[in-house]
Amino acid sequence: MNRDFPPPSALRAFLASESAGGMLLIFAAILAMIVANSPLAETYEHAIHAVTGPVLTDKLGPMTVHLWINDGLMAIFFLLVGLEIKREFVDGRLASWDRRRLPFIAAAAGMAVPAAIYIGFAGSTPGLAQGWAIPAATDIAFAMGVLALLGTRAPTSLKLFLVTVAIVDDMGAVAIIALFYTAKINLVALAAAAAILGIMFACNRGGVKNLPLYLLLFAFLWYAMLLSGVHATIAGVLAAMTIPFERTPGTPDSATSPLHRLEHGLHPWVAFAIVPLFGFANAGVDVRGLSADQLFAPLPLGIAAGLFIGKQIGIFGSVWLAVKLGVAGRLRGATWLQVYGVAMLCGIGFTMSLFIGGLAFPGDALLIEEAKIGILMGSLLAALTGFAVLRFAPLHPLHGAVESESNAEITADGDVRDTSEQRATED
Repeated sequence: MNRDFPPPSALRAFLASESAGGMLLIFAAILAMIVANSPLAETYEHAIHAVTGPVLTDKLGPMTVHLWINDGLMAIFFLLVGLEIKREFVDGRLASWDRRRLPFIAAAAGMAVPAAIYIGFAGSTPGLAQGWAIPAATDIAFAMGVLALLGTRAPTSLKLFLVTVAIVDDMGAVAIIALFYTAKINLVALAAAAAILGIMFACNRGGVKNLPLYLLLFAFLWYAMLLSGVHATIAGVLAAMTIPFERTPGTPDSATSPLHRLEHGLHPWVAFAIVPLFGFANAGVDVRGLSADQLFAPLPLGIAAGLFIGKQIGIFGSVWLAVKLGVAGRLRGATWLQVYGVAMLCGIGFTMSLFIGGLAFPGDALLIEEAKIGILMGSLLAALTGFAVLRFAPLHPLHGAVESESNAEITADGDVRDTSEQRATED
């Protein structure tokens, strides 16, 4: 086995790339807002909605830059999400039910409570109920970017907790998109997609490890899903489930594992190109002349309240209750105030929320813009308050010892995926 693949610590490399990618996403979102509220606003709109062709499906019409990003490049984002989900369930932090318990509880409550709060604010307004899932998502890259600004004040246990909750949260978001944001179904195209997926699974079962073959079939699967009416990005998650995977417990990733190779190959492109590009193309909202009535309309207010209030209540409340009931242990080296700060950071919806917002109100530019305003308000509030809580929260008495113990293990073993969870909790 090639001990130089991947870098010495897979977890440390992952956290570092997520943090750096998150800061780039923050910059892209700020830049989009500046451009959208400058004399370049018209140029910005024309550029992202420029028609490039061809017509892949009558439902979408001629392809534009915006469609290629949202329906094409985001399928690659979802492919990476699927790879990370499979990896963690088979050979990572979610490989056993003991490890899945707390992230599943926190993620489920962190999706249900924001949705309920949104319905309370906006559900009674005609045409807005379908936006209930917008505040249910967490943007792992953005949140990790904020955590990175805290340096060593953010314990490793909090970073691990945030990552695992976000992975489960992504699973929920994918399920929501597939079940609730699907247009009229084309059964012929859906059958073709199922056939392609069946071929991919057959290749997996047959021991085929030719990665270019899987990527070619993924392209066909994406097009079949695009024609079917099920959102094309779901093809990314489905394809990921078929990529062959070699277990490497407690050791660096295998250089011969197709899943490991694809994951490490895609991650820089997704973190440093696709997600920031998506943020730049979707975060630009013209707020010039925005009135208080528009700012506090039911849709933006419901989304902002769901993200900012719902996430912290759902995640912190469920974690606190799980610990008090003995269902799970406390995060080691972290105070309750720090756990609360991370729960607030989970209110940064951004990428997935923007994506779901476009699906919830297709063709309604006004509602999509209002949704963006709510997402930006809620995410900004969550980011600023979460950062402030973590910045000024007193450190746990065990903080230094736990961090040096964890770092020593990373250096010695090269990977903490299979042991850090044991050290991340106190029984």
